[in-house]
Amino acid sequence: MSYFKHSSAIIDEGAQIGSKTKVWHFSHIMGTATVGDSCILGQNVFVGSNVRIGNRVKIQNNVSVYSGVEVEDDVFIGPSAVFTNVLEPRSFIEQKDFATTQVGKGVSIGANATVVCGNNLGAYALIGAGSVVTKHVAPYALVMGVPAKQVGWVSKAGVQLQFDQDGMATCSKSGQRYSLTDSGVALCS
Repeated sequence: MSYFKHSSAIIDEGAQIGSKTKVWHFSHIMGTATVGDSCILGQNVFVGSNVRIGNRVKIQNNVSVYSGVEVEDDVFIGPSAVFTNVLEPRSFIEQKDFATTQVGKGVSIGANATVVCGNNLGAYALIGAGSVVTKHVAPYALVMGVPAKQVGWVSKAGVQLQFDQDGMATCSKSGQRYSLTDSGVALCS
């Protein structure tokens, strides 16, 4: 076994777990799920059927990643964040046609945030703690609140960007340059 599994964790037969991944206390991974390399799944994490989790993903305690959610590489999901997967839930109607949610590369989701199904999170977006995402989030967008509203832009390093009159910004942490256009933010090459 090229990954670590705490003795209280349950990994169903057929689940694919990447090398150097750590699955901690009381977590459960369904048999048709895929978890990439070098991931950390904290205490009490559930990974549903057919869920795909990329490489270097960190999922904090008490998070359920339900069927219909796909998590790309380098994503951070804060403690007790919530994903939904049914648009019109009713306990008396069995529903297996799950709405999809794509969590883009490098996204960070704050503690206790809720992502309503069917809404995609663009690469490197940052979702503030306690926010409720009810619509798509653009790449590099900073959103917060209930419902979540865009309040700015962030760099790949998660630093809020301050654009000059020419629509250019420099990340104070990485030194990378970004441009602001009508279609959003782009990293300059």
